[in-house]
Amino acid sequence: MSETDTRPRLHIDWTRCDGRGLCTELLSGVLSRDDWGYPIATGTAPRSRSNVPIAPHDEEAALDAVALCPTLALRLLSPPVP
Repeated sequence: MSETDTRPRLHIDWTRCDGRGLCTELLSGVLSRDDWGYPIATGTAPRSRSNVPIAPHDEEAALDAVALCPTLALRLLSPPVP
C-alpha cells in the first residue's frame, strides 16, 4: 500500500485470529486462505498482510466481516489523513 492510498484498511489481529475463514468467505476477492486456514491478502505486498486495503465496493462486506468475526480479530481502520 502506498503512502497516498486513501482506502480504508482491514486490520487483522493475529493474536486473536484462529483461522475459521468467515472473513475469507465474505471478502473472497480480497482474502484467501493459507494452508492452515488463516486469511491472506490477495494481490498486496507481504507487508500489507495485517492492514489490507479495502476497495469502496468491498467496504460493506468488510464491515460484515468485522461484525461477524467470532474471535473479534478484525477492525476496519479509517483511511490515513493526507
